[in-house]
Amino acid sequence: MGLQEYEAPTSIGVNYGRNGDNLPSPQNVISLYKKCGIKLLRLFEPNPDVLEALKGSGIEVSLGTRNDDVKVIASSVSAANQWVNTNIAPYSQVNFTWIVLGNEIIPGAEGVFATQAMQNMKEALISIGLTNTKVTTSFFLAGLASSYPPSAGAFTDEVAEVMKDVTAFLLQNDAPLMANVYPYFPYASNPAEIKLDYALFQSKVAPVTDGSLKYDNLFDAMVDAVYSALEKIDAGNVSLVIGETGWPTAGNGAITNTENAKAYNSNLIKHVESGVGTPKRPGQNIDVFIFAMFNENLKAAGVEQNWGLFYPNTTAVYPLLQC
Repeated sequence: MGLQEYEAPTSIGVNYGRNGDNLPSPQNVISLYKKCGIKLLRLFEPNPDVLEALKGSGIEVSLGTRNDDVKVIASSVSAANQWVNTNIAPYSQVNFTWIVLGNEIIPGAEGVFATQAMQNMKEALISIGLTNTKVTTSFFLAGLASSYPPSAGAFTDEVAEVMKDVTAFLLQNDAPLMANVYPYFPYASNPAEIKLDYALFQSKVAPVTDGSLKYDNLFDAMVDAVYSALEKIDAGNVSLVIGETGWPTAGNGAITNTENAKAYNSNLIKHVESGVGTPKRPGQNIDVFIFAMFNENLKAAGVEQNWGLFYPNTTAVYPLLQC
């Protein structure tokens, strides 16, 4: 079996986090996405004002469910129908490319409900004529028992059992798995052994050799660790969408600053848009969402408040996009 046919031209998107009390109106936010040429938007949960603002925008939307809703949607097709009729059907002029059951629910208590929830959601979407919208769920790398070297990537036993059913659904429906990949976190936890230039796509050499594959950046190594884990459960044909990645500008001393954030995100964009793929998946396109559009002042103090590309007044935190 070949790789999944999920092969759209690579695009860079941005997460529209809304955990702030001073953010611009949804209409102004969508205008900013369009002004900056951002083609993909990820919204973590439905919001009528945002969905209204997205009508006719042409932006491809990844819409999530609340984590608390995953079990409810898994309980019956009628529950999925109700969610779709409330949050999708009224917005026929919105380009819903992905519907994501939860965020980072694997690993987690909601993960066991993911497959049934996806099945019910797919059926509900088909019932209103949305046959091409991809239904998926959200994984993060705490679900790996090992990730180094990348070929050793493997799910924990508990996650592997969940992922076998999840990936069977994804393969059957030609849908990607959404994975959140943050090189910042392993670097921040181990700066003595992980070099900053390796985390920022600035390494002049490939410091990691894994069999015949050479890695000159941590992002590729982390992504390929997920691919390796998928291969070990006979799901190597599942493609990925990177649901979150980025670098904070404050909150953790000298490693969180605008220089590092700009380096990471600008080099990420160049790397992804080059179409080079990863060492394990050369030439395979992958859509990536940068976290996040704004600094969000209602998140936990410190790093969590400082992932934004823009301040709430829409001034750029650092130059990245052509706006």
